[in-house]
Amino acid sequence: MKIHLWSVGKPHDGYVKQGVDDFTQRISKYYPVEWKIIAPARQTVNTSGADVKKQESQNILQALEKDDYLVLLDEKGKLLTSVELANWLQQRANQSIKNLIFLVGGAFGVDESIIKRANFNWCLSALVFPHQLVRLILAEQVYRACTINRNEKYHHT
Repeated sequence: MKIHLWSVGKPHDGYVKQGVDDFTQRISKYYPVEWKIIAPARQTVNTSGADVKKQESQNILQALEKDDYLVLLDEKGKLLTSVELANWLQQRANQSIKNLIFLVGGAFGVDESIIKRANFNWCLSALVFPHQLVRLILAEQVYRACTINRNEKYHHT
């Protein structure tokens, strides 16, 4: 299984880049992993948030393959503990998922077409975070799940 971490927005800001890079490198000891930063839709004075979501979602759908397993990070998704995430991740690996894609939508969220396409909607937290921090938290939690599944010391239960 290969893990893909996708985010709509600008490249990693300096204040999170080091952490994102560190956790991504750590994940690579368990699974092949890569980041894909998807450029946000161009906005003009006449562009609505719905138009932005629609354009970004079209770009995402075009980048997805038919068999990709899409995990949408969504405030209305399912909350998981770190241990539950680890179990969930192991189940996906056991299902021989080829590409597991975690998606952080754009500033306006994602269009309904992405919500319908998603195989799983995951709520990272009941709190709201800047997208840049979500990337860091996502990478850290995926790494934590990997260590839990290997019974390593990183996670203390």
